[in-house]
Amino acid sequence: MSQPIRVRFAPSPTGHLHIGGARTALFNYLFAKKQGGTFILRLEDTDVERSTEASVQMILSDMKWLGLTWDEGPEVGGEYGPYRQSGRSAIYESKIMQLVEAGKAYFCFCTPEEVEVHRLAAAEKGEQLKYAGTCRTLSLEAAKARAAQGEPYAIRFKAPQEGETIIQDLIRGRVVFDNTILDDFVIVRTTGVPTYNFAVVIDDAAMKITHIIRGDDHLSNTPKQICLYQALDEPLPEFAHVPMILGPDKTRLSKRHGATSVGAYAEAGYLPEAMINSLALLGWAYDDKTTLFSQAELEAKFTLDKVSKNPAVFDLRKLSWMNGQYIRSIPEPEYIERSIEWLAQTGIIQLPLDDIKQNYVTQVVKIVRDKYKLLSELPEQVEYFFKEPELEKIDEKARNKLESMQENPDLFKALHAKLGMLKSFFVSAQEVALKDFIEEQQVKFGVLAHPLRVCLTGRMQSPGVFEIMEILGQDVVLERLAAGLRLVGINI
Repeated sequence: MSQPIRVRFAPSPTGHLHIGGARTALFNYLFAKKQGGTFILRLEDTDVERSTEASVQMILSDMKWLGLTWDEGPEVGGEYGPYRQSGRSAIYESKIMQLVEAGKAYFCFCTPEEVEVHRLAAAEKGEQLKYAGTCRTLSLEAAKARAAQGEPYAIRFKAPQEGETIIQDLIRGRVVFDNTILDDFVIVRTTGVPTYNFAVVIDDAAMKITHIIRGDDHLSNTPKQICLYQALDEPLPEFAHVPMILGPDKTRLSKRHGATSVGAYAEAGYLPEAMINSLALLGWAYDDKTTLFSQAELEAKFTLDKVSKNPAVFDLRKLSWMNGQYIRSIPEPEYIERSIEWLAQTGIIQLPLDDIKQNYVTQVVKIVRDKYKLLSELPEQVEYFFKEPELEKIDEKARNKLESMQENPDLFKALHAKLGMLKSFFVSAQEVALKDFIEEQQVKFGVLAHPLRVCLTGRMQSPGVFEIMEILGQDVVLERLAAGLRLVGINI
């Protein structure tokens, strides 16, 4: 029976969860779901100076927002915890001594200054910049004696000096590294803190990780890690290195291309569904045509063989378009709930809503659903439904439409009277009344509709005038039309 699939996402809590990390988390999550495996979240917090609890909480929050629930890890637990490296010191210490006692690692007493002198000398000779091996042949007894006297030391791994290390990468294919380029890299710093390459191997082996799916910026670390697996006599996981993410200018994605953290996109009004869909398409494609996938569809369709070897380009315009598609496609009750939450968060409305206000807000958010792409654009779209527009501050084009009422003041006085006489203010009743009014006055609909729209909304673009009037209600419509007329010198 084959070993159960186990994958992990192991961020360092030194800041926000960024787009690249989120894509890595998603690929691991989808692979686990597709294979019926286990998705593990592990926090690599051995960088004591930069790791913070605030970053931990941001990462957990962003993962939850994306819907990437983990089967083992912080807040969940599991058989192979703890799931924070800071709590695994005893495990590392036992493995360190195992390597040292077996002669596969050694104490290094070289100071940083001495190491740098050797590196500079190698650079002058055109040789590879790696540790000179000064302490490589030091006996364990002599090393322990020096350590016992308080002499500072690091511990280095005794890397192979000949042969090849071969990676059968599930995305990139066969990758060969010449072992002569491998350095005797540090696995424990002089502070006693294990380095990334050491701790990650110990943790992955202990947690029985079967597949390591990560960014190809880690490819250069892989031969070192394979050597550690072999030295510890641990089974090798399979590796899959996904391509890097580029900005539109084809340089590595960075802050100059805009926001790079997942939290920033959540705050900007993107939906997690759109973010997941967009991240999935950064280096993966099911076919040449399909671009919109639900998370359930991604879980069913994702395979590593469809991940490209080439860098992926993060396209913010495509993400925004996709977000608009999701705003219009999510179930209506869910859309209404999210819209109300956003309007409350931005202060447009106050919670809780009674039944009357709930019905009003529901009508408002439904009427503008196809008019915007980001939830952060919603407040501007609906602002005039909750407060009277400031007609004194409208733009020039809107002002011109308002002033056009001066050309036929009696027409707009009559319009105000006509609207005031309606017994029903539903759209159907308005349409009948305005059709008759237009025929009586022998004017085109636009002559009335454009100035009326500005009076009601303070803008040139909006949903249909009849729909707006039905939601605002007869009294508000009459008040706003009268206010617009007064502003251009026409008194009712």
